[in-house]
Amino acid sequence: MFEQTFKNIDDILHKDAGCGSELDYVEQTSWVLFLKYLDDLEKDKATAAELSGKRYTNILAPEYQWSVWAAPKQENGKIDYNALSGDDLADFVNIQLFPYLKKFKTSAESADIIEYKIGEIFSELKNRMQSGYTLLE
Repeated sequence: MFEQTFKNIDDILHKDAGCGSELDYVEQTSWVLFLKYLDDLEKDKATAAELSGKRYTNILAPEYQWSVWAAPKQENGKIDYNALSGDDLADFVNIQLFPYLKKFKTSAESADIIEYKIGEIFSELKNRMQSGYTLLE
């Protein structure tokens, strides 16, 4: 089921000049999937908090949330194809998103919390996708 999906991702990454090997494909796919997972986790926690009458504070600032930069939607719920793409998307990821995520390591209260782990992960990673269009796909 997922095998074809990952094959399609590998085919897309193969075309990008920054991804030269299968190890690059795995690394790049992993950080993208991690951020999507984190977004879904935050939505679940926000829903659970709302149902129990509590307030939830997102880990990531609004402008860095997946639904804002990676999969923005219009008011009608359809994907916004006028959102960041190409060089603008690559610059956002390289100049804003990754440095923001790396800072979590130094600002976290302890190594046992998710913020520290996010910072640890992104202090070791580099976005190798040179084309923002590849990143968008």
